[in-house]
Amino acid sequence: MLFFLSAVVFLPACQGEFKTTDSLCAAHPELCEGLNNNDGQCRIQRTDLIWQRYKQLKTPTDIEKLHTLEFTRSYQYCLEYAAEIEPTRYKERKSLRATALIHSYEVIEQLTEELADSKEPEVIYDRWSQGEHKAKEEFLKLEGTGQLQTPELQLALASFYTDIDKAKTRQLLLRALELYQGKSKVKPDIILTLATQAHQEDNKSEAYLWSRVGSLMGLPVASPETLLRLYPMPQQDKSHLDSLADSIIQSISSGHFNRVSVEKNLTALPSQQPGQPSS
Repeated sequence: MLFFLSAVVFLPACQGEFKTTDSLCAAHPELCEGLNNNDGQCRIQRTDLIWQRYKQLKTPTDIEKLHTLEFTRSYQYCLEYAAEIEPTRYKERKSLRATALIHSYEVIEQLTEELADSKEPEVIYDRWSQGEHKAKEEFLKLEGTGQLQTPELQLALASFYTDIDKAKTRQLLLRALELYQGKSKVKPDIILTLATQAHQEDNKSEAYLWSRVGSLMGLPVASPETLLRLYPMPQQDKSHLDSLADSIIQSISSGHFNRVSVEKNLTALPSQQPGQPSS
């Protein structure tokens, strides 16, 4: 899911009050009910869920409820595998996992019902991603209203236009990069889609550029050697695009990415300038 958060993000803010999950559960047992507590299986997902439930308790908004729903789905996914594992020592843990799995289904159903009429764009998109056609229509109506101005929501909107309008998809993805404030990691799909789309359109310089950006971000893209075989170009153009890729990484990290600047640099390849040799 697009809006999955890590408990690590908000745990330090809670540590002044509760330093451990056990102390939190002791003070708020309702946050830990129905879970496979004291079980090594799904420990990370369970801990994340407990702290997210606490965050929702302190900030009871639809967005926090959505995050709780997403954490519960992650926990449920883990439990579906863990419930099949036969414990070697504590046989009762298999029953505990099965009970926790059933509980997770019930919680997901309850949270889904509670969010059914939410007008938060993130919640509407989540309902769309879960197959609700009405939510898709509701989300698309928000385009142009200014309510989708986050990287995640621009990416969500771009996913709709991918097979309909390539140029619009590209602009939405570039806008998504502009909306990063340097505080969070870039969604890999933004970079990978830009690279893939440029490749499909046989735009070698741009395909190389975004693949290079992806490589610098540690994304699963072709090696530098493979990129040069896929997109042969004069050395001066390669150096120009490598420098631009470095600049893009820095600008995103500082929250100053500018698509107009990138466009200008893409059309300023050294080999295409008057009086310049082609190799």
